[in-house]
Amino acid sequence: MRVVDSAGAAVALVKSERKEIGVLASKLAAEIYGLDILAENIEDLNRNTTRFLLLSPKPDKTRRGDTKMMTTFIFQVRNIPAALYKAMGSFATNSVNMTKLESYMVGGSFSATQLYADIEGHPDDKNVKLALDELAYFTQFISILGIYPTNSKRVQSN
Repeated sequence: MRVVDSAGAAVALVKSERKEIGVLASKLAAEIYGLDILAENIEDLNRNTTRFLLLSPKPDKTRRGDTKMMTTFIFQVRNIPAALYKAMGSFATNSVNMTKLESYMVGGSFSATQLYADIEGHPDDKNVKLALDELAYFTQFISILGIYPTNSKRVQSN
């Protein structure tokens, strides 16, 4: 069974009529699709959150009022000594807070690494622009995936 989200997994399970498998889904999905709940609250932390991305063919880089902004992007470091260290330095020296960094091997090769990152700020902010310009020197490419208002929970926790 191949699905793209937990609600889709619940639907696929119902359609399959298979009794020997289960899915991880919300209580609401179980209620809607008539599934038995075998276990609840299985997360390791009660403050777990799931992030969803809304993709559009046309990027929206506008600011939204006075709200703090976040920028999500991917980049691939060049295959040179200390490239990642130097790339991360661009954020430190320009006082840009990086809140997420995940790495992925490109094509199963150890010679190229692609990274997914979230930073606080908008690409038009002077310090963010400087950090991204400096990052570009140590990377093969940078692609901004999205610019969006900071979640109110994140702002409150600072």
